[in-house]
Amino acid sequence: MLQPSDVDWTDPECPVARAADLVGDKWILLIIRDSLDGKRRFSEFERSLGVAKNILSDRLRLLVDRGILTRTPNDRGTRSEYELTGAGRDLFTLILSLRQWGERNAFAAGEKHSVVIDHLTGEPVPQLQPHREDGSELSPEQTLLVKVGQPLPENVK
Repeated sequence: MLQPSDVDWTDPECPVARAADLVGDKWILLIIRDSLDGKRRFSEFERSLGVAKNILSDRLRLLVDRGILTRTPNDRGTRSEYELTGAGRDLFTLILSLRQWGERNAFAAGEKHSVVIDHLTGEPVPQLQPHREDGSELSPEQTLLVKVGQPLPENVK
């Protein structure tokens, strides 16, 4: 399992930079997407992604080393299955957010694309939106980044 001291962080105090250092590669994100969709075997990832074996092997190893996937060999030790850990399952919201951003910004109006639906209702999953504790929506203009060692501005409650 990855230890924070094992990584040469791009920006050690920034959670976004650390997350990007761990999962910011296109193939890693697509492997996580496929894992969330139920794929478990090397051959399933290879077929879905069309990625070279050496690249897939490297990214699966990185995901295991980083504690995002676990690798379980079968009884004969000839094939392995990969499963998301708790940290890997925590990436569901990130993948869903990227998907929804892509739906809004990477397709022309009316262009067909895959859709994530709620298994119980059959309806598309609602758009993600940050909310305050009282339930009101929160926009980027209503937030403030406070860096390590930086005091809160006086006008912040």
